[in-house]
Amino acid sequence: MSGQFEAVVEVDRPVKEVYEYLADGRNDPQFSPRVLKIERIPETPTAVGTVFRSTVKDAGMKTAREFRITELDAPVRIRWAEVSKNSVTVREGGYDLESLPDGRTRVRIFNVLDGHRLGKLLVGLALAAARKDAPAFGARIKAAAERAIPAS
Repeated sequence: MSGQFEAVVEVDRPVKEVYEYLADGRNDPQFSPRVLKIERIPETPTAVGTVFRSTVKDAGMKTAREFRITELDAPVRIRWAEVSKNSVTVREGGYDLESLPDGRTRVRIFNVLDGHRLGKLLVGLALAAARKDAPAFGARIKAAAERAIPAS
């Protein structure tokens, strides 16, 4: 079983700056409380092939996660895929960004979750939780980006 969740939010910052903020996955802990720590490999600007290695806490359990950047189209598209072998993984995820009037940016985030082994039983619960949290997740992205990116 697999499924997708998504959120859409409007950030009161220009698309180029929002793209740069989101492309640096080391910013994820600012809006995703489940991310306990994260590093970028190699420690160079994000490019296709860059890996973000993190420790996350889900349902009280810590797990190691690795996501590889699979596509970058500045400033409108970022894609990733999980390369770690967990019971529930992200087959594909990404941000779609759209420039709006007055220097704002519409951001759509999505993740397609897959279950493996025991995760086939758990992916439905993970999807339900992610879908329930999606509006709040979008709001956290908006707030974090607006805090991190100076207003013009």
